[in-house]
Amino acid sequence: MTKTSEEYKQLSIKEFNKAAEKYESDKAGVYKVCKHDYPPILEEIKKIQFETLLDAGCGTAPMISLLKEKYPDKKFTGIDLSEKMIEKAKEKNIENAEFIVGDCENLPFDENSFDVIINSQSFHHYPNPQDFFNSVYKVLKPGGKLILRDNTGNKVVKWVVNKIEVPFANMVGRGDVRIYSIDEIRQFCENANLEVETLQQQKGFRLHLVAVKRK
Repeated sequence: MTKTSEEYKQLSIKEFNKAAEKYESDKAGVYKVCKHDYPPILEEIKKIQFETLLDAGCGTAPMISLLKEKYPDKKFTGIDLSEKMIEKAKEKNIENAEFIVGDCENLPFDENSFDVIINSQSFHHYPNPQDFFNSVYKVLKPGGKLILRDNTGNKVVKWVVNKIEVPFANMVGRGDVRIYSIDEIRQFCENANLEVETLQQQKGFRLHLVAVKRK
Protein backbone atom coordinates (compact mmCIF):
# COMPACT_ATOMS: atom_id res chain seq x y z
CA MET A 1 0.00 0.00 0.00
CA THR A 2 1.38 3.40 -1.02
CA LYS A 3 2.22 5.71 1.84
CA THR A 4 1.41 9.40 2.02
CA SER A 5 4.15 12.01 1.82
CA GLU A 6 3.87 12.64 5.54
CA GLU A 7 4.11 8.92 6.35
CA TYR A 8 7.33 8.63 4.33
CA LYS A 9 8.77 11.70 6.05
CA GLN A 10 7.90 10.41 9.50
CA LEU A 11 9.63 7.12 8.67
CA SER A 12 12.75 9.04 7.62
CA ILE A 13 12.70 11.14 10.78
CA LYS A 14 12.44 8.04 12.97
CA GLU A 15 15.12 6.21 10.96
CA PHE A 16 17.68 8.98 11.12
CA ASN A 17 16.93 10.06 14.67
CA LYS A 18 17.83 6.50 15.60
CA ALA A 19 20.90 6.44 13.32
CA ALA A 20 22.30 9.80 14.49
CA GLU A 21 24.38 8.38 17.35
CA LYS A 22 26.25 5.90 15.13
CA TYR A 23 26.09 7.64 11.74
CA GLU A 24 29.79 8.52 11.55
CA SER A 25 31.07 5.65 13.71
CA ASP A 26 32.47 2.24 12.80
CA LYS A 27 29.03 0.85 13.64
CA ALA A 28 27.25 2.87 10.97
CA GLY A 29 26.24 -0.27 9.09
CA VAL A 30 24.46 0.43 5.81
CA TYR A 31 25.21 4.15 6.13
CA LYS A 32 28.95 3.52 5.62
CA VAL A 33 28.36 3.33 1.87
CA CYS A 34 27.41 7.03 1.88
CA LYS A 35 31.10 7.86 2.26
CA HIS A 36 31.72 6.64 -1.30
CA ASP A 37 29.85 9.69 -2.59
CA TYR A 38 31.94 12.30 -0.76
CA PRO A 39 35.03 12.29 -3.06
CA PRO A 40 33.08 12.87 -6.32
CA ILE A 41 31.23 15.77 -4.72
CA LEU A 42 34.48 17.28 -3.46
CA GLU A 43 35.95 16.97 -6.95
CA GLU A 44 33.05 18.92 -8.44
CA ILE A 45 33.30 21.63 -5.78
CA LYS A 46 36.99 22.12 -6.66
CA LYS A 47 35.84 23.46 -10.04
CA ILE A 48 33.53 26.11 -8.57
CA GLN A 49 34.12 29.59 -7.21
CA PHE A 50 31.73 29.91 -4.27
CA GLU A 51 31.07 31.73 -1.01
CA THR A 52 27.89 30.05 0.25
CA LEU A 53 27.06 26.33 0.22
CA LEU A 54 23.99 24.42 1.37
CA ASP A 55 24.13 20.72 2.23
CA ALA A 56 20.54 19.54 1.73
CA GLY A 57 20.05 16.40 3.79
CA CYS A 58 23.26 17.08 5.71
CA GLY A 59 22.88 14.41 8.42
CA THR A 60 25.49 14.87 11.13
CA ALA A 61 27.48 17.16 8.78
CA PRO A 62 30.26 14.83 7.60
CA MET A 63 30.47 16.69 4.27
CA ILE A 64 30.48 20.15 5.84
CA SER A 65 33.21 18.96 8.22
CA LEU A 66 35.35 17.96 5.22
CA LEU A 67 34.55 21.13 3.31
CA LYS A 68 35.38 23.38 6.26
CA GLU A 69 38.91 21.93 6.32
CA LYS A 70 39.39 22.68 2.62
CA TYR A 71 37.51 26.00 2.49
CA PRO A 72 37.80 27.55 5.97
CA ASP A 73 36.58 31.01 4.89
CA LYS A 74 33.35 29.93 3.21
CA LYS A 75 29.85 30.00 4.73
CA PHE A 76 28.10 26.64 5.13
CA THR A 77 24.51 25.75 5.91
CA GLY A 78 23.11 22.29 6.60
CA ILE A 79 19.46 21.24 6.66
CA ASP A 80 17.97 17.89 7.61
CA LEU A 81 14.54 16.54 8.50
CA SER A 82 15.96 14.70 11.53
CA GLU A 83 16.32 16.83 14.65
CA LYS A 84 18.79 14.34 16.15
CA MET A 85 21.04 14.58 13.11
CA ILE A 86 21.01 18.36 13.42
CA GLU A 87 21.78 18.12 17.14
CA LYS A 88 24.87 16.05 16.34
CA ALA A 89 25.91 18.49 13.60
CA LYS A 90 25.61 21.44 16.00
CA GLU A 91 27.70 19.63 18.62
CA LYS A 92 30.67 19.85 16.24
CA ASN A 93 30.73 23.64 16.69
CA ILE A 94 31.87 24.21 13.13
CA GLU A 95 32.80 27.87 12.73
CA ASN A 96 30.73 29.85 10.23
CA ALA A 97 28.30 26.96 9.74
CA GLU A 98 24.57 26.98 10.51
CA PHE A 99 22.39 23.89 10.92
CA ILE A 100 18.61 23.83 10.87
CA VAL A 101 15.84 21.23 10.99
CA GLY A 102 13.80 21.50 7.82
CA ASP A 103 12.32 19.90 4.71
CA CYS A 104 14.41 19.70 1.53
CA GLU A 105 11.21 19.73 -0.53
CA ASN A 106 10.53 23.23 0.79
CA LEU A 107 13.88 24.82 1.55
CA PRO A 108 13.25 27.65 4.08
CA PHE A 109 15.70 30.17 2.64
CA ASP A 110 15.44 33.37 0.64
CA GLU A 111 15.64 33.34 -3.13
CA ASN A 112 19.16 33.46 -4.58
CA SER A 113 20.86 32.48 -1.31
CA PHE A 114 23.47 29.87 -2.30
CA ASP A 115 26.25 29.44 -4.83
CA VAL A 116 26.24 25.65 -4.40
CA ILE A 117 23.78 23.07 -3.12
CA ILE A 118 24.95 19.52 -2.48
CA ASN A 119 22.71 16.51 -1.90
CA SER A 120 24.22 13.13 -1.13
CA GLN A 121 22.24 9.90 -0.65
CA SER A 122 19.21 11.83 0.56
CA PHE A 123 17.12 12.29 -2.59
CA HIS A 124 15.65 8.76 -2.60
CA HIS A 125 13.86 9.66 0.66
CA TYR A 126 11.81 12.46 -0.93
CA PRO A 127 8.19 11.61 -1.74
CA ASN A 128 7.79 14.75 -3.91
CA PRO A 129 11.00 14.90 -5.95
CA GLN A 130 9.95 17.72 -8.26
CA ASP A 131 9.33 19.92 -5.22
CA PHE A 132 12.98 19.46 -4.24
CA PHE A 133 14.27 20.56 -7.65
CA ASN A 134 11.88 23.53 -7.72
CA SER A 135 13.04 24.57 -4.26
CA VAL A 136 16.69 24.22 -5.30
CA TYR A 137 16.04 26.55 -8.22
CA LYS A 138 14.48 29.13 -5.91
CA VAL A 139 17.35 29.30 -3.39
CA LEU A 140 20.28 28.94 -5.81
CA LYS A 141 21.88 32.13 -7.08
CA PRO A 142 21.82 32.65 -10.87
CA GLY A 143 24.67 30.53 -12.21
CA GLY A 144 24.71 28.49 -9.00
CA LYS A 145 25.07 24.72 -9.10
CA LEU A 146 23.37 21.66 -7.68
CA ILE A 147 25.58 18.61 -7.13
CA LEU A 148 23.50 15.50 -6.45
CA ARG A 149 24.61 11.94 -5.75
CA ASP A 150 22.15 9.10 -5.27
CA ASN A 151 21.29 5.67 -6.62
CA THR A 152 19.97 4.83 -10.08
CA GLY A 153 19.84 1.89 -12.46
CA ASN A 154 18.40 0.34 -15.59
CA LYS A 155 14.78 -0.82 -15.79
CA VAL A 156 15.51 -4.13 -14.06
CA VAL A 157 17.51 -2.58 -11.21
CA LYS A 158 14.87 0.13 -10.74
CA TRP A 159 12.09 -2.46 -10.60
CA VAL A 160 13.89 -4.61 -8.04
CA VAL A 161 14.74 -1.62 -5.84
CA ASN A 162 11.40 0.16 -6.09
CA LYS A 163 9.11 -2.89 -5.96
CA ILE A 164 11.01 -5.19 -3.59
CA GLU A 165 13.80 -3.46 -1.68
CA VAL A 166 11.98 -0.22 -0.84
CA PRO A 167 8.80 -1.86 0.56
CA PHE A 168 10.98 -4.14 2.67
CA ALA A 169 13.01 -1.15 3.88
CA ASN A 170 9.76 0.57 4.86
CA MET A 171 8.67 -2.52 6.80
CA VAL A 172 11.85 -2.43 8.89
CA GLY A 173 11.53 1.28 9.62
CA ARG A 174 13.45 3.02 6.85
CA GLY A 175 12.09 5.99 4.93
CA ASP A 176 13.23 5.13 1.40
CA VAL A 177 10.74 6.16 -1.31
CA ARG A 178 12.24 5.19 -4.69
CA ILE A 179 15.16 5.60 -7.07
CA TYR A 180 14.97 7.28 -10.47
CA SER A 181 16.32 6.79 -13.96
CA ILE A 182 18.69 9.21 -15.67
CA ASP A 183 15.83 10.33 -17.94
CA GLU A 184 13.56 11.04 -14.96
CA ILE A 185 16.26 13.16 -13.30
CA ARG A 186 16.77 15.08 -16.54
CA GLN A 187 13.05 15.81 -16.67
CA PHE A 188 13.00 17.04 -13.06
CA CYS A 189 15.79 19.47 -13.97
CA GLU A 190 14.03 20.68 -17.11
CA ASN A 191 10.78 21.23 -15.22
CA ALA A 192 12.64 23.35 -12.66
CA ASN A 193 14.55 25.33 -15.33
CA LEU A 194 17.87 23.85 -14.20
CA GLU A 195 20.36 23.23 -17.00
CA VAL A 196 22.07 19.82 -16.86
CA GLU A 197 25.83 20.11 -17.01
CA THR A 198 26.67 16.50 -16.09
CA LEU A 199 24.29 13.56 -15.68
CA GLN A 200 25.70 10.05 -15.48
CA GLN A 201 25.20 6.59 -14.10
CA GLN A 202 28.58 5.83 -12.57
CA LYS A 203 30.10 2.72 -11.02
CA GLY A 204 27.92 0.95 -8.47
CA PHE A 205 24.68 2.33 -9.99
CA ARG A 206 25.53 5.78 -8.65
CA LEU A 207 23.69 8.77 -10.05
CA HIS A 208 25.93 11.81 -10.56
CA LEU A 209 24.28 15.12 -11.43
CA VAL A 210 25.60 18.64 -11.79
CA ALA A 211 22.90 21.15 -12.77
CA VAL A 212 23.07 24.94 -13.13
CA LYS A 213 20.49 27.65 -12.49
CA ARG A 214 20.30 29.59 -15.71
CA LYS A 215 21.28 33.25 -15.40
